Amino acid sequence: MNVDLKQERKNASFQVEKITHILDGSPDRTSRRRELENIIRNDPSGIFDNSNNNYLHRTDRHVRAMAKGVRMLEIARKIGIGAGDKKSTIRNGPLEEGELMLSEDFFLLVNAVADELPLYLHWVMFVPNIRSLCDDEQQKLWLPLCRDFRMIGCYAQTELGHGSNVRALETTATFISEAEGGGKDGSWKIHSPTLTSSKFWPGTLGRTANTAMVIARLIDGDKVDRGIHNFLVPLRNSDSHKMLPGVTVGDIGPKIGYNNMDNGFAIFNNVIIPRRNMAMRFASVDKHGKYMKKSVDEATSKVAYITMMLVRAWIVDQAGKSLAFACTITTRYSAVRRQGFDESQPKVVQNNGITKLKPEKQVLDYTQQQHRIFPLIAASYCFFFTGRHLMKYLQHIENQLVSGTGSVTKTQVSDLHASSSSLKSLCTIISADGIEECRKACGGHGFLVSSGLPELLTSYLQNPTVEGDNHMLPQQSVHVLLKLVQVVSEGDEDGIMAYEKCDSKYLIKPMQRILSGDKAACTAQNLNEIMDLDLLLEAYQHRSARLLLEVANELQTKIGEGTKMNVAWNELLVEMARMSRAHAYAILLSNFTHGIKEVQSDPKLSVGKEEVEVLTDCAYLFAVYYIEKDLGDFLEDSYLEKSQTSLIRKAVLHMLSKIRSNAVALVDSWDFSDFRLKSALGRNDGNVYPAILEAAKKDPLNATNEGPGYVHLKKLYVDGVAKYDNFSGTASRL
Repeated sequence: MNVDLKQERKNASFQVEKITHILDGSPDRTSRRRELENIIRNDPSGIFDNSNNNYLHRTDRHVRAMAKGVRMLEIARKIGIGAGDKKSTIRNGPLEEGELMLSEDFFLLVNAVADELPLYLHWVMFVPNIRSLCDDEQQKLWLPLCRDFRMIGCYAQTELGHGSNVRALETTATFISEAEGGGKDGSWKIHSPTLTSSKFWPGTLGRTANTAMVIARLIDGDKVDRGIHNFLVPLRNSDSHKMLPGVTVGDIGPKIGYNNMDNGFAIFNNVIIPRRNMAMRFASVDKHGKYMKKSVDEATSKVAYITMMLVRAWIVDQAGKSLAFACTITTRYSAVRRQGFDESQPKVVQNNGITKLKPEKQVLDYTQQQHRIFPLIAASYCFFFTGRHLMKYLQHIENQLVSGTGSVTKTQVSDLHASSSSLKSLCTIISADGIEECRKACGGHGFLVSSGLPELLTSYLQNPTVEGDNHMLPQQSVHVLLKLVQVVSEGDEDGIMAYEKCDSKYLIKPMQRILSGDKAACTAQNLNEIMDLDLLLEAYQHRSARLLLEVANELQTKIGEGTKMNVAWNELLVEMARMSRAHAYAILLSNFTHGIKEVQSDPKLSVGKEEVEVLTDCAYLFAVYYIEKDLGDFLEDSYLEKSQTSLIRKAVLHMLSKIRSNAVALVDSWDFSDFRLKSALGRNDGNVYPAILEAAKKDPLNATNEGPGYVHLKKLYVDGVAKYDNFSGTASRL
């Protein structure tokens, strides 16, 4: 054990295990997670070994990842995950018999593998879409096949020429009547009419899936385009895995990262599928081609969006975990790495007559390094509390909509769409940038693949784009929030009450205050007063409300001056993005503080005042650091005075100093094993330098004494092809 890392752990003011229990949900869940991780790590097949990942060709990694996925499922069945007598932690009531994908244990097992699996999209998007969009008869037919992985699916929405603008997708699903050769019950013809209509990017599509949930334009029996609908399209023979007639699928090729996954393309050439392969929960087409919308309330019709929002909530949760991975590596390494002398002290010391260099400073002691890392540690915890809250609430809403119990309003669903859009955009930006900052904070060794940071970064970089591009989502968020502006401006009490259970409820009071002309300002006059979470949260909420009103006013002004709506909207996109970020920050800080209070009162966690204090320190740092980053927003309307900006900066430095002794313990609390970290720099024992050399020696370039390039190099050493001939000159003819 590295002595510096050992001392760092002794310096901690709280019990690491208690924070670990918070992150896992309970002591029992911590024990269960570790049990499942041990099963994977010690599996006698040896297939889960990740030590040579960096030296495998992409094809080999994909095949190995497929083998890992299959073995993981085999283990899941053997140890009884998904047994019908256990309660689902994801949906209300008991698990369906033999169901894996509704068990929390299943996802613990997936995470324990510590490698990306080509099967991911089957349980992340394909199966949830069947549950949300297919009627009872369809679910009865298809879900057992999905459960047993006889049907392995993907979600095929994005096309070569279209992504975020779903309404512009070109793939068609045209109804074929009996008279047209569609059979007695009618059929669908799935077709890619143009090159740009080729499905492109869906994960699991390229080599793994035998079925796709294809998003296509529905052309009914009257030849009317009914817009975008979902269709279950077989891609491959379930026995031979060969492509079915009319289907062309393949992998899209190497990417920046995430290369275990077979992101794919698909081209459909008049592929015929049964009429009932259309997802028919909310709309249907009868055997005569007549299109019908089913009678459901407006909120229930939005259940399809819940699946999409659950994926975004999962992305928020994973943003915190991915950032925590990077922070763990960099914080531990910064404690072990020593660089630079204390200039006030002699650089050499005498010990028994032997002159030695005095130990250098720990990199973690440099304030600049703390300023780079500690706010990211705080953000990782903040994202955890927000991701957990968002997922629980969305699952609750989905359960109510699916079961028909409770009262869920359209306003609630729309507000969740705004929240999940803003949060997904901001959290993935912070995490992607934060992982890269952690990599750079490790200096030259951070450039090594063996550090674990390059692959962590490149695999993560998909997240700012998938499930809604980060520069598109803010528009959707603001579009929803502008309706609240109208309600508040008109003083519509019934309309305001509709937001009682919504995230955006916090906007109402500051908007009312601003609209009434009341001057709002931060009252803090010293460091103690600025370190008030309620005061800081009010600052975030005021900023968000002000920016929303400004967008609304600018939009109204431009339209009033004769600017067309689409032009005015385009001109305000930058301001909308700023407002969306402000909305996300306000929600994040609110969820962080509320989450700390929740765990404090949870009897099964037994959280003490020391754990509450260190989490609260993280909340303080998160709050003041991101105000410092956006000081202009808070100064613009004089909510903060110029003199208070120095208080914010002092508060940031104060919190860095306060967190310093707990930094290693905070990242230790995530309880990432070395098996999962896959990092020479982030080792739990701190033995960094032997690990770096060990990883270097594994490179195939070092497999032989001479090296594989010597076959060419010997032309210089032995044959002398580059020898200068003084008599014939330097020029020669080939």
